[in-house]
Amino acid sequence: MVWHKVIVDSLLVSELKMLRTASVDLLHRGISTFQRGLRKKDDFFRVHPAVCHALAESRPVVALESTIITHGMPYPNNLSTAKEVEAIVRSEGAIPATVGVIEGRLHIGLTAEELDGLARSKTAIKVSRRDLPYAVSKGLWGGTTVSGTMIAAHRAGISVFVTGGIGGVHRDGENSLDISADLTELGRTPIAVVSAGVKSILDIGRTLEFLETQGVCVATYGTSKNFPAFFSTQSGFTSPYNVCNPEEAAKLIGGTLSLGLESGLLLAVPIPEEYAASGQQIQEAIQTALAEASVQGIRGKDVTPFILEKVNKLTQGKSLQANIALIYNNARVGSQIACCLSKRIREKTLHHVAPPQDRHPQDSQSKIAVIGGVNVDFIAKGKNKKLLFGQTNPGSVCQTFGGVGRNIADILSRLGQKTLFISAIGTDSNSDAVINYCNHMNTTAVARIQEQRTATYCAVISASGELSLGLGDMDIHQRITKQYVSQFEEQLSSAQLVCFDGNIPVSTIDYVCSIAKKNAFPVWYEPTDADKACKPFLSDSWKALSYTSPNLVELCSMNRTIGLQTPEVLPCSLKEVLSCSLALCRPLLKHLQCVVVTLGAMGVLVCGEHEAGSVRLQPKKYRSTGRLCAVHYPALTVTTEETVNVSGAGDSLAGGMMAGILQGRDTHSCVRMGLLAARLSMASPHPIDPSLSLDTVDPNKVHPLPWPEPTFMWME
Repeated sequence: MVWHKVIVDSLLVSELKMLRTASVDLLHRGISTFQRGLRKKDDFFRVHPAVCHALAESRPVVALESTIITHGMPYPNNLSTAKEVEAIVRSEGAIPATVGVIEGRLHIGLTAEELDGLARSKTAIKVSRRDLPYAVSKGLWGGTTVSGTMIAAHRAGISVFVTGGIGGVHRDGENSLDISADLTELGRTPIAVVSAGVKSILDIGRTLEFLETQGVCVATYGTSKNFPAFFSTQSGFTSPYNVCNPEEAAKLIGGTLSLGLESGLLLAVPIPEEYAASGQQIQEAIQTALAEASVQGIRGKDVTPFILEKVNKLTQGKSLQANIALIYNNARVGSQIACCLSKRIREKTLHHVAPPQDRHPQDSQSKIAVIGGVNVDFIAKGKNKKLLFGQTNPGSVCQTFGGVGRNIADILSRLGQKTLFISAIGTDSNSDAVINYCNHMNTTAVARIQEQRTATYCAVISASGELSLGLGDMDIHQRITKQYVSQFEEQLSSAQLVCFDGNIPVSTIDYVCSIAKKNAFPVWYEPTDADKACKPFLSDSWKALSYTSPNLVELCSMNRTIGLQTPEVLPCSLKEVLSCSLALCRPLLKHLQCVVVTLGAMGVLVCGEHEAGSVRLQPKKYRSTGRLCAVHYPALTVTTEETVNVSGAGDSLAGGMMAGILQGRDTHSCVRMGLLAARLSMASPHPIDPSLSLDTVDPNKVHPLPWPEPTFMWME
């Protein structure tokens, strides 16, 4: 793993001081903060990993509201409807992101347990813009309205939101000023809302006038401009525009977003004709319900649920059936639009990808392929022991070249392994510097993407070598797409080992794992950080992995993603840490050959199948069910004075071990090669020490004293 990786997401403004005290032990820096990674962040916004990764890869995502779950239907009908809507979105090729408030946190994308909890809740409140602060401060459960869902979806980066019908100007609204927050939200939040128009219990004419005042573009979906009225295909009013199909709708959304307008877009989808036939009966029932609501003095947000329940009784369930049908239809249409919008974005991106250049003629002979990120690193080191934030500190700044994938490919190349490196860079000055620096590597498969920036990382460290702050611009890593990597399928399939890091998109990971399973080549996964560690585990792709090298936080993330419990607070003593690591590794070893756990100052734990008194590291053609064991290797020491740069030590460890495996060495030699490579990295200003060679990491040549004795243990 790269040593700066745990910093960016976990560092808060109030914590801009030194993240940890000095340590002289190898592997301690960067990993000793693993408990910090498990702390709950001081925010109230959660994006489900599947949603987060889909957005990062420009795959289609559809936001869904949750008031229909909490206030629209009784349990269990609400739960089954919500599940069916999500299933429709998936069947159309998009990722559903149901939005809800869970214990005071705004969730974009719910787990099955969270969805069930929301459906069962008897205390959940309706959460619009005005209600969000209260719900968050009180730790409440809530169903988000159109307004609340738009806020969450926009913040997450979702462009398409599907609902049943939006709120509007209530009847007699010219006197009561009872106007739904949905309308003002559409006027200030740039997102496309797909609905069946405006609820027919409202004043549709005044609602359309208000939307015009708010600058909201309104279009009917279909060949007609007739504006639908929820249960009816016609309201007596027309939309300014219409779009005939998903492609036209996606083009309209794309244009709206490209203009940078701070207003939303309303796409009104008529109810399916077979359910519109009962519209007259439903409209009569609505008039009756409205009159009764007026007599009972029901007002504000209580009106809609009262009307819907009353109308359902008067129509003997026909209105509920129609309601569900239009929601399903909206989900289908909205998902098709989201897919077309995603396709437009991806095609635009692929159009700007320059073909790989012939910078090295021997890619077909590569023994190992590495897929991952490359960064230009700027290391700022202060002269004083303590850095003072908010002012200029004396120090020095140097430029180096990093990135998890690049670092591993670098060390493998320096250790004599023919390595094909697959990555993406921009067409800026940094990209030229990267290629020039990596001239000893095979970079034929590094794409240069037009109008994009090469990834950069800036680390601020103290005089003692402690990392105080890290900032990264890594968006280009999402351009290492499945489509691009598939050009090298022949090289991947013939490689003795394939390694990829957690920077690459989930779809690319799934692709590599699928061809690994098909062609039976070993795969090493370097998880990069706790948030990215889960990527292969979002599906069954992880079962195609052979090796992985997480720290304890990343190991917990992997287990949680496949539904297993993990400790809330990680242990501190060596005995407890080893016991915890063994328990977390055991379920992964049902499919993986080996798990290498980095334990900071406590060393390295290698877990896998027993062979000749140790763990088998050499690749196997077929998985077997031999007895599991583990070997703990104590850390080497590096003095504070010797420490120059900590950003590549973890990658050096992994790369050194891979080189040992490819050379056919035994387990002890492989691990010791990794430890020596990591020690060299820490004493160098570069993530990978340029002087590194087979001679400098041969454990039989460069270690003058006896090695610390490893500890063997069975994994019962």
